[in-house]
Amino acid sequence: MKKAQSDTLGFVPQKDIVYNKLLPYADRLDEESNDILSKIKGNLGRAVQLREIWPGVLFWTRKLSTYMRLYGRKFSKEDHVLFIKLLYELVTIPRLEISMMQGLARLLINLLKKRELLSREDLELPWRPLYELHDRILFSKTEHLGLNWFPNSVENVLKTLVKSCRPYFSESATQEMLDEWRPLFCPFDVTMQRAISYFELFLPTTLPPELHQKGFKLWFDELINLWVSVQNLPSWEVHLVNLFARLANDNIGYIDWDPYIPKIFTRILRSLNLPVGTSPMMVPRYVTNAYDISHVVLWISSLLGGPSKQAQAQLSGLFNSITSFFHPSNHGRWLMKLMKLLQRLPASVVRRLHRERYRKPTWLTPIPDSHKLTEDDITDFVESMMQPVLLAMFSKTGSLDAAQALQNLALMRPELVIPPVLEKTYPALETLTEPHQLTATLSCMIGVARSLVSGGQRFPEGPTHMLPLLMRALPGVDPNDFSKCMITFQFIATFVTLVPLVDCSSALHERTDLTEVEREMCSASAEFEDFVLQFMDRCFALIDSSTLEQTREETETEKMTHLESLVELGLSSTFSTILTQCSLDIFKVALEKVFNFATTNIFETRVAGRMVADMCRAASKCHPAESLKMFVPHCCNQINQIVVNEEVLNEEELDKELMWNLQLLSEVTRVDGDKILPYRSDLVQILQLTLHLKCKQGYTLACNLLHHILRSSVLIYPTEYCSVPGGFHQQISDYIPIKDWGRPGDLWNLDIRWHVPSVEETSFAFYLLDLILQPELQRLQRFAQGEQDMSRDDVLQSLTIVQHCLLGAGGLMPPLKGEPIPELVQSMVNLDETTLYTGTAYDESRENYRDAICSVMRQLLHYILEHSEDDTKSLFSIIKIISDLLHFKGSHKHEFDSRWKSFNLVKKSMENRLHGRKQHIRALLIDRVMLQHELRKLTVEGCQYRSIHQELMRDLLRLSTSTYSQVRSRAQNVLFTALGTYNFCCRDLIPHVLQFLNPENSSVTQQQFKGALYCLLGNHNGVCLANLHDWECIALTWPAIVRSGLSSAMSLEKPSIVRLFDDLADKIHRQYETIGIDFSIPGECCDVAKQLMVTGSPFPKEPVLSAEEAAEGLKRQDAKNFESVEKYKQLIGDLLDRLSNRNMPWKFEQISIGFLSLLLRDDHQLPPPAVLFFVKSLNHDSLYVRKVAISAVAGIMKQIKRPHKKVPVSPSELCGVKEPSGIVAGDRPDNQWLQYNSSNLPRTQQDWDRCVFVEKTHWGYYCWPRKLMMYAPLEEQPKQNLTREEMTEREQIIFDHFSDPVFINQFIEYLSLEDRKGKDKFSPRRFCLFKGLFRNFGDAFLPLLQPHMERLVADSHESKQRCVAEIISGLIRGCKHWSYTKVESLWVLLCPLLRTALSNITVETYADWGTCIATACESRDPRKLHWLFEMLMESPVNGEGGSFVDACRLYVLQGGLAQQEWRVPELLHRLLQYLEPKLTQVYKNVRERIGSVLTYIFMIDVNLPYTQPTTSPRISDFTERILLQLKPLTEGDEEIQNHVVEENEVGEQDERTQAIKLLKTVLKWLIASAGRSFSTPVPEQLRLLPLLFKIAPVENDDSYDELKRDAKTCLSLMSQGLLYSEQIPMVLSALQEIAGSSSWHARYTVLTYLQIMVFYNLFTFMSDQKAVNDVRTLVIKLLEDEQLEVREMAATTLSGFLQCNFLSMDAPMQAHFEALCKTCLPKKRKRELGSIVDTIPSADLVRRHAGVLGLSACILSSPYDVPTWMPQLLMDLSAHLNDTQPIEMTVKKTLSNFRRTHHDNWQQHKQQFTDDQLLVLTDLLVSPCYYA
Repeated sequence: MKKAQSDTLGFVPQKDIVYNKLLPYADRLDEESNDILSKIKGNLGRAVQLREIWPGVLFWTRKLSTYMRLYGRKFSKEDHVLFIKLLYELVTIPRLEISMMQGLARLLINLLKKRELLSREDLELPWRPLYELHDRILFSKTEHLGLNWFPNSVENVLKTLVKSCRPYFSESATQEMLDEWRPLFCPFDVTMQRAISYFELFLPTTLPPELHQKGFKLWFDELINLWVSVQNLPSWEVHLVNLFARLANDNIGYIDWDPYIPKIFTRILRSLNLPVGTSPMMVPRYVTNAYDISHVVLWISSLLGGPSKQAQAQLSGLFNSITSFFHPSNHGRWLMKLMKLLQRLPASVVRRLHRERYRKPTWLTPIPDSHKLTEDDITDFVESMMQPVLLAMFSKTGSLDAAQALQNLALMRPELVIPPVLEKTYPALETLTEPHQLTATLSCMIGVARSLVSGGQRFPEGPTHMLPLLMRALPGVDPNDFSKCMITFQFIATFVTLVPLVDCSSALHERTDLTEVEREMCSASAEFEDFVLQFMDRCFALIDSSTLEQTREETETEKMTHLESLVELGLSSTFSTILTQCSLDIFKVALEKVFNFATTNIFETRVAGRMVADMCRAASKCHPAESLKMFVPHCCNQINQIVVNEEVLNEEELDKELMWNLQLLSEVTRVDGDKILPYRSDLVQILQLTLHLKCKQGYTLACNLLHHILRSSVLIYPTEYCSVPGGFHQQISDYIPIKDWGRPGDLWNLDIRWHVPSVEETSFAFYLLDLILQPELQRLQRFAQGEQDMSRDDVLQSLTIVQHCLLGAGGLMPPLKGEPIPELVQSMVNLDETTLYTGTAYDESRENYRDAICSVMRQLLHYILEHSEDDTKSLFSIIKIISDLLHFKGSHKHEFDSRWKSFNLVKKSMENRLHGRKQHIRALLIDRVMLQHELRKLTVEGCQYRSIHQELMRDLLRLSTSTYSQVRSRAQNVLFTALGTYNFCCRDLIPHVLQFLNPENSSVTQQQFKGALYCLLGNHNGVCLANLHDWECIALTWPAIVRSGLSSAMSLEKPSIVRLFDDLADKIHRQYETIGIDFSIPGECCDVAKQLMVTGSPFPKEPVLSAEEAAEGLKRQDAKNFESVEKYKQLIGDLLDRLSNRNMPWKFEQISIGFLSLLLRDDHQLPPPAVLFFVKSLNHDSLYVRKVAISAVAGIMKQIKRPHKKVPVSPSELCGVKEPSGIVAGDRPDNQWLQYNSSNLPRTQQDWDRCVFVEKTHWGYYCWPRKLMMYAPLEEQPKQNLTREEMTEREQIIFDHFSDPVFINQFIEYLSLEDRKGKDKFSPRRFCLFKGLFRNFGDAFLPLLQPHMERLVADSHESKQRCVAEIISGLIRGCKHWSYTKVESLWVLLCPLLRTALSNITVETYADWGTCIATACESRDPRKLHWLFEMLMESPVNGEGGSFVDACRLYVLQGGLAQQEWRVPELLHRLLQYLEPKLTQVYKNVRERIGSVLTYIFMIDVNLPYTQPTTSPRISDFTERILLQLKPLTEGDEEIQNHVVEENEVGEQDERTQAIKLLKTVLKWLIASAGRSFSTPVPEQLRLLPLLFKIAPVENDDSYDELKRDAKTCLSLMSQGLLYSEQIPMVLSALQEIAGSSSWHARYTVLTYLQIMVFYNLFTFMSDQKAVNDVRTLVIKLLEDEQLEVREMAATTLSGFLQCNFLSMDAPMQAHFEALCKTCLPKKRKRELGSIVDTIPSADLVRRHAGVLGLSACILSSPYDVPTWMPQLLMDLSAHLNDTQPIEMTVKKTLSNFRRTHHDNWQQHKQQFTDDQLLVLTDLLVSPCYYA
């Protein structure tokens, strides 16, 4: 096959679309594709060398992507590589407009998609250009200032692009990336997130094994250790997991994951965020930063297999522990995640198996044999998943996820998967009361259908279930339950598609070579006929119950409702599937039956009639000859008999029988054209009789008949979709259909029967057109010329006939002709359209009816618009016809889209992902080939815009602006489609649309005005004329929209018009992307393009570029760039002119300013007039305008910033310490000079100059970058404090305004107004404005602003305070490059201001001041800000102004220090020293604040790999000191009461009270740090544990005091923490100690703590046998606690541990409990009435109760099934039903719980018990004692 093709093509194609070879005209395609490909190569090469990126390059790259849609990758390997290289060069052009970059990137992704086609030898791509592109866009420095507008989709496109290029990065790339991004590793900084996300995205993981040294081995240990040691889910952990998952998947068998497996599974389990234990208190971060399930699944499926089998053990553990969450009675926000896990995991394992066993080997590394999945691995995997999947079948979220999981599991192990599903399905089919159960089980059965029917060695008895299932499903065709009906149709259709319905029972006598199962199948197949007939009876009943009379009142609509149309679709497709799969014998019986049903009844044509006609159509499609023989003569006779009397023709309401027969006839003729030919005279006679009926419904049916006859004669389509080629009509003796059950279609021998129109059919179609269409067109033409009168109904009737002729014979009519419109765009490249051959050659000798219809329609349209514009029905019809004239060649786009969608759905539900290789069933493959044919028909890339299109579009525009809104909206939709079809037609149309908006055009009506606005707005997916990405178009539309405000038709009183303008402005703002003004193509691209023109086959016909052409191209490129800048300036000028018009309504002024703000850019400064306008607008009286102006001026400041020079510095030379050789992070000698050191601060001019300031906080923490860039000394930087003469024009404008006291007064006045009371926040935009002001102009405006700042600081109003905070933060950040003297004088001014501000701080403003200081300190060297820090450190908690001000000062200080991270250890120590004595604070708000500050002080003390112990404060030292002070509490035994402040306390309180106050603050700190720190200080926390256990209350009650509530929260958060394996023994010994404490509260709390801790660290615990035993001992010990509550909690805990398989119910444990149960209680003695005191010795009772509780825990640990040991335990338990309390109570509770949880599936569970046990049990559960 390949060889022959490469001869005709001249090359070996990379991978073409196989379906093309099955088309009826396949032999012509090679020639066609070669022709197109050579044009693409030649023209694309020329366009790049001519440097014409638009339209040339974009036009031909679009052609290339269309080529790939039609032919796949049908080009040689050389061409493939060159295309990729060329596009890579184009995408990475630095100044390329973003929307162009996106389009090219999508094509490049498509070229790189199938990575197996190109190996690393064929292609190598550099990574750095991609990184620069990524960095420039996703971390843009100017986007937030509004200087760049990127589309929303750009992020995904870029990420996919990197993913596609990743396999081809060079072998040295990994090391280069590590050098580039490692210096960003600083866990306290946002750069960490950036670095890790870069690693996740860029690191190549598909290198071959011999290069692993240069690949993942360089970073694996470092990153996995980082991951293992981080405990609190920072946001970057997710990226690490994604990276590891990819690494594991790409390198199965080359990495030893075993040491990490328990940790991996523990974290996966934690990431599901399941609720555990009694207090569902979650750290919010765990929810937002949870792992991405698809990567988790990939990781798990890559870990399975291999020699150690450890991963499967852990996976079984994982499913065991979460199975009960899948039970349908459980519901929560975590459910979606669990279902996703369930659905995706089997799919992922199937994908891996396919890759190991069935995929063609490619250049990618194969999986070594030692690590491939063995049969046992697969079995274990499937078994571990079955229980959760079976529970999830009935989940609240629907059974789809479970069905997909079952589909994939059944591919691997049908014998394990299908029987349990069948067990659930049979009962569900029997019950009538639980419809949900039925739909769930049926949808799961559909998933496993193919595995069931095809049997195979693993599950040979599968096929025998098929008939019983089909027969039992029939009652589901039920008119009263819609969803049941639909799922039953789907179920029947799925099974029947897979199986030929042929009666093979005769084979039993004739053949002797059948197996037992085959004999059974043969005898069962005798029931098929019965099944078909019963199904038909069910359908007839359904139809009878859905006739119009039954379902509606007279008043309602006569159309079908949505549900009915779905049922109709389900019914007709299922029935046609059944008939397709029938043998001829069964078919004849069915045909007879449906014929009788259809002809003995008369149906109304709206609902029931449609369903019956559909069934008849299905019959006639399967075997046309037999069916037509019955139907056509019958219908024709009936119609002829009725129409004999003349008056019928003019009746308004037609006879029902006539209508029904017409409908039936119009449906049964939708069959092969050549089968209709024998009946043509009858049919033509009927058409002539009925097309001119008076009744609309009647002639519409006749038109349908016409349409269907024409359609079936002229189109190409397959005529049968049977599951075996050639049908089932052979003799049973030589061919036995049961062998074909579930057989996939064979792509190479599909043997499609095509209908290709014969000469006879074509001439019949033309005969019909001449006979019917010609006279209608003549009538309409005479009417349009005013020569003949027609009533509106007649016009409509004629139009309907024309429309149906066009729909039927559209495929025969050549497209419209006309001259191309010249001069729309300038191009040096050929921009021709490509035509595709779609199987029919147009007959030029006959009349082209498309042209004829077109000219008549245009005349008619103009006539109607002049004379009777209110004839909207005719206008609707004309619009529809125009749309078909333009686009219709035999199929409609929307129909194609929905067929493509449903094809994909069916493919998904029936595909076999395990074997792959397109093993779909035959009908699907044929459908796919048909879709390929339709795709070719609908492809209209790059249509030329001709004069006829221009005329039709002007007509459409006229309709779009006509009087009636419905006409307008339909015409607009057609217009939008047309605009997207023809090249560059928008430029031609825009001026015509804009005429309606022109204020000078006084004749415009309001309707026209609105129509034109809608035309500009566009629909949601088409072109938006107002916002084309092109300077010429925008320069027309934007000013026109603004000017339309002066038009007489515009009235702001009409809400609809106001809304339209709002939508327009909104859409432009949403969709605008910065338009390029530099369209240069660099030389490197031209070199690749040159190669493309001279290599490979097919060889381009276009001539190679001459030097003159190249020079002309360069000239044009420069001209285009110059022109773009001119257009840009002109547009801004136009908008400013419009704004200067005094009469402009305010709305349009705002729209215009909005447009102007979009035009700021980072590669071209705004023209001075616009700068002046925006600066003036800062004091505009409209708030909206002021806001836009503030953003704009901040952007302008960035534009006019003078660049500062940077020079490389060597860190080791600066500090005289050599860099460490390995990786050492944290505080080292070589980064000590970066830290704040008060003895060595730059306090004089020369210190300042000598000091090297490193502004970015992350540099130097982890390692130094290769080249550290620092600012050059002051004298090399741009000059500061320019005089006005030295400034540029733009700078002068700003300088003049901001030096004007009046302007400043007004400006500050406006800034200090409040906007929305209580909602305002610190505004980053204003901050950017001030920062830019002080950065660009130094301290020039400080003298003017100083009095304002002093005034505002003293005023305690929140808006005034906010304003001054914004100015101050801008000032501090803006003085980055000021000279020392200026900075010093600045701080002399600022410090008093800040002191005043902090003493005036209020509830409303403290957040703003915090933001102000945090913003000021961000990315600044702390040594530069030493004045600020020293001032803030003066005495934050001094009690002046009350506790609130203290808390606020701390908040502000914290904001500043947190930004400095690890660089201010000295300040942190000082602060801690200062705070420690104050930890016993009385006020809650100060306590909370101190807690938060402590978190930040200790944040730097992390336990991460390669990290030095920090010089910042450490938690361990702090804890030591605290424990000393808490001694009074730890030693005593009495209860700790909360200390409440007395009003008149004076003097020292005792130590104990002080300790309680201290403890309250410490609790706040522990709570605050739970979600923020990177590692949890477990050893330190353990020392506080006993104390917390003592305080925490047992009951859930909010009325407790703060101390107890906090202790409880704290324990809850601590128990959720992630533990390292070495920490587990420490925690357990602490818990054991507390379990021996005297307070039962503490003992009780130990149990709740244990539950959560074990679940959240499940696999880490389970990998340590000693820990498991310790936990078990602890729980069993507490079962015998003297306190009843503790015993019960211990039982609950035990039951939970058993349920998640942490502990197992083994013989010793059972024996232990049974022994305890047998503890004898002394006999009750008769007591005197007086002594109420019970005399039973307590210890015995406790032990006996413990035994009963143990048994009860075991029983409750299996809520949804009955293990083998359970019946016996229930019997043991029941013996204690009459013991003393509390035992009796426990037994009762257990039994009632058992009954509740097993009630649902009691029928199944009953089987586990013997009859005697059942008697006892029934007695127990229903006996009177149960209700006692």
